[in-house]
Amino acid sequence: MASNPKSSRSTRYVIWGLALIVLVAAVYAVRSLTHERGPVHVDQVTYGDVVKTTSTNGRVEASHDFQAHAVAAGQVREIYVEVGEKVKAGQLLLKMDDQYALASLAHAQSTLRDAELAVSDVDQGGSQEERTTNAADLSRARFQLQQDQVTLAARQKLQQQGAASAAEVAEAQHNVELDQNNLHSADQRGTQRYGQADRARAEAELADAKAAVAAAQSGYANADIRTPISGTVYYLPVSKYDYVSTDQPDLVYVADLKQLQITAYFDEPEIGSLAAGQAVRIVWDAKPGMTWHGHVTQAPTTIISYGVRNVGECYISVDDADGVLKPNSNVTVYVTTAQDIHVLNIPREALRYDGAQAYVYRVVGNKLVRTPVTTGIINSNSAEIASGLAEGDTVAGTPASTQELSDGLDVRPIQ
Repeated sequence: MASNPKSSRSTRYVIWGLALIVLVAAVYAVRSLTHERGPVHVDQVTYGDVVKTTSTNGRVEASHDFQAHAVAAGQVREIYVEVGEKVKAGQLLLKMDDQYALASLAHAQSTLRDAELAVSDVDQGGSQEERTTNAADLSRARFQLQQDQVTLAARQKLQQQGAASAAEVAEAQHNVELDQNNLHSADQRGTQRYGQADRARAEAELADAKAAVAAAQSGYANADIRTPISGTVYYLPVSKYDYVSTDQPDLVYVADLKQLQITAYFDEPEIGSLAAGQAVRIVWDAKPGMTWHGHVTQAPTTIISYGVRNVGECYISVDDADGVLKPNSNVTVYVTTAQDIHVLNIPREALRYDGAQAYVYRVVGNKLVRTPVTTGIINSNSAEIASGLAEGDTVAGTPASTQELSDGLDVRPIQ
């Protein structure tokens, strides 16, 4: 039977169409299999502790210390201790040459005696010599008055008898008046020589002299330096035979090195998060690898200038001072301002924001799914997740290429 040309042509068209479909499907399959998904770092949502801290510099101080100072110029005669030595209350530390203190005391006592004598003179109307001289003057004035009064009476009698003139009587009367004036002046010198201002000045000088004697006595007593507390000698800037003056007063410092506190200086924006009782970690560069612990005893109450910074002073008690950490050391403190224990958290870089709304990209079937979340504490490493995620969820962190992350994006997770 002869073939139908029309039927053969239709068959070829069908075969070609099927071949084209197979080719397109193959190309699509190859492209799908070779499609490059964007690489992205991922992390799991896990439970853990989230802690927020703030740090700054601080200075160590002794809570219970004794600082001996030079109260007068002099030479260090003996030193009985050395730095680092433990001492007991009442122990002799060093002795100053007391000749200067003794001379100062003698001068102060001499000034006091002069001041006491001055007050006595005011009370009694003058010195003993002045009172003796004034008494003699008063006696002479009285005697002279008596003599001139007798002369006046005699001349008045003679005048009545016509034996004396009026001029002679007037002369005698004038002499009596002069004697009365002299007697009055002598009496005033004995009773009214000093006024109220003189008394106030003398009493003020006496009070100053008494204070000077007390200070000099203290200086003399302190020539032997004894510690009133038990502790460790941590500062001894003088040597035997050194001459010290009141301009360089430090002699020796003693402190209980197990009772330390720190004054820390926090920048103004950070002080709002500080509160009494917060835990503190302390690091000292002089002892790498060592850490001390403490707690905030007083949060800043005002702002002060500290160099070019505006800071608040925060006081910290060192809870585990062991004698290694020294007063006047410069340390770094890390204050725990907030913490939540065993909470869901993710790496900080996985958290993103759209305005005030926080969100993450969950990885579901190698695709990114934008997921809103509610956060708690956030620090530089981690973010607490209060809602929106579950333990074991996978979230995208930073992309491993220049491709930006977006909702629905195909990704290749990298742990």
